[in-house]
Amino acid sequence: MATLFISDLHLDGRRPQITQLFCRFLAGRAREAESLYILGDLFEVWLGDDMVLPDYAEALAAMAELRGAGVSVYVMHGNRDFLMGTRFADQAGCTLLDDPTVVDLYGNKTLLMHGDTLCTDDVEYQKCRAMVRNPAFQAEFLSHTPQERIAIANDYRARSKAETSMKPEDIMDVNQGAVEQALREADVRQLIHGHTHRQGSHEFTLDGTSASRLVLGDWYDRGHVLVCDAGGCRPETLTP
Repeated sequence: MATLFISDLHLDGRRPQITQLFCRFLAGRAREAESLYILGDLFEVWLGDDMVLPDYAEALAAMAELRGAGVSVYVMHGNRDFLMGTRFADQAGCTLLDDPTVVDLYGNKTLLMHGDTLCTDDVEYQKCRAMVRNPAFQAEFLSHTPQERIAIANDYRARSKAETSMKPEDIMDVNQGAVEQALREADVRQLIHGHTHRQGSHEFTLDGTSASRLVLGDWYDRGHVLVCDAGGCRPETLTP
């Protein structure tokens, strides 16, 4: 049995082939696993548990079926779907995870994060993140009608895309000092995260011991899965 990790699917009605790929993954490869961890940005946007977009119905049903098949499913908030709550978790048959969370991965204590809090060089993003994670801001947003929420989200995405296109690439990646601080605080030497869409494995030395940072890939053109078992972790690719 293995434990699977994915992130940054950004499921969206404008990319139905990725939703279909995700559902096939849940009905096939994922059923062979002990558990599945989704480390943020499962959806392109989540506007509140009280207004689930029709485009997400198929994915939610497939997640519930996976849980019904005996596979534990854990979901962490990302920067696009941080409004997922208990009603979402009940519908999808999953458990919501705190960011960060430490798990015992076959005897190797491992820190799980979405990864955006590690991008400390992007000061403007961190300011925006603090604002939208404020309970008062979220309550005010959820007080709007569904149509108003959609308009607000579309405006935010347009502005975010424009601002991102003007930022240097290195600013939007994780800060190594922030990575090391997170590992020290958690007292672990392995980190798995998403957010940056820069799939890879990074080995380094931390306080005289070996450490690793495993980055999950996005699901824009194909699916990226990190498969971990007693022998270690390895990436797998899924094609639409």
